[in-house]
Amino acid sequence: MAAVEAESAPLTLESLPTDPLLLILSFLDYRDLINCCYVSRRLSQLSSHDPLWRRHCKKYWLISEEEKTQKNQCWKSLFIDTYSDVGRYIDHFAAIKKAWDDLKKYLEPRCPRMVLSLKEGAREEDLDAVEAQIGCKLPDDYRCSYRIHNGQKLVVPGLLGSMALSNHYRSEDLLDVDTAAGGFQQRQGLKYCLPLTFCIHTGLSQYIAVEAAEGRNKNEVFYQCPDQMARNPAAIDMFIIGATFTDWFTSYVNNVVSGGFPIIRDQIFRYIHDPECVATTGDITVSVSTSFLPELSSVHPPHYFFTYRIRIEMSKDALPEKACQLDSRYWRITNAKGDVEEVQGPGVVGEFPIISPGRVYEYTSCTTFSTTSGYMEGYYTFHFLYFKDKIFNVAIPRFHMACPTFRVSIARLG
Repeated sequence: MAAVEAESAPLTLESLPTDPLLLILSFLDYRDLINCCYVSRRLSQLSSHDPLWRRHCKKYWLISEEEKTQKNQCWKSLFIDTYSDVGRYIDHFAAIKKAWDDLKKYLEPRCPRMVLSLKEGAREEDLDAVEAQIGCKLPDDYRCSYRIHNGQKLVVPGLLGSMALSNHYRSEDLLDVDTAAGGFQQRQGLKYCLPLTFCIHTGLSQYIAVEAAEGRNKNEVFYQCPDQMARNPAAIDMFIIGATFTDWFTSYVNNVVSGGFPIIRDQIFRYIHDPECVATTGDITVSVSTSFLPELSSVHPPHYFFTYRIRIEMSKDALPEKACQLDSRYWRITNAKGDVEEVQGPGVVGEFPIISPGRVYEYTSCTTFSTTSGYMEGYYTFHFLYFKDKIFNVAIPRFHMACPTFRVSIARLG
């Protein structure tokens, strides 16, 4: 009789074994774990089981086992302490923190001065004071990033990339929040726009729209481009670089740490290389990287400025007698309308480089289009050093150039 009563006894939470319950709780998010504390004493005890919080510490705060050991805290305590500090950024923190960690790890052996120029993170009260100063709320992902690093010192080279031509140099620093607030725009054409970067050589800045105004979307990152054909100074077109701060910053970091942006003389150069943009003729390989220069471009009138970096390399396995010298170049340049221009000339950028086994020659040049995109292709003519009467052509792969998405000023549309 007693056995029958035991079998018919109702199943309660307290009577369930611990291990299956812990397994179920391991699938819950941190919000649900916290809510479990208010359901019953049993669930409150189980939801405090420390290994349950390990996953959340790693997922949201990127806390490593080493950091836990150094701080000598349990996982739940680490989660709560971090949440108390930066909890409002929980939806952004992991992506922003990972980007900063990846960037510093990549740059430390390559550009140590750049890493040393980074400032310590801003305090919450500093960011609140800036919001009060400019009269606008800062995007949460922007605030999150500035809690980690408050920009950098105004130095060269800048963290946000460089570009160098024979008569033009650009290097963009990431502004600290106080300097950015000093450049906050209230004037027509750039209303409610906060500068993110600054180049001390050109005065160029990238801006983030902290409010939707004048045809801009809130949180959009862009380069300004004054309409040179309009009489209204508020007519400012925009080259869009990112939909949000996170989109802008993480995509830039990914290009850097993947090697997409080359590091040359301790500087990050924002050239984009298409892995398919390579051509090999015999022992010589030619590859091309390109970059758009917003500061030398305009939408009105249509003038889109691009620079390209050419790498010419002879295989190290080539025979010594394959050494050769570049004599001339031929370009076929096609814009988006299909208009073709052909260019021929001696050497490249005033030089006649000699290529031998294992040697590399690189140079930079530029072109402009009246359309938003176009492409170039062509060949170099070489002669062998040991057989000067023997000439041959080396193919330059077709490479495409396209400006970023742009938006025309509402001052012009109006």
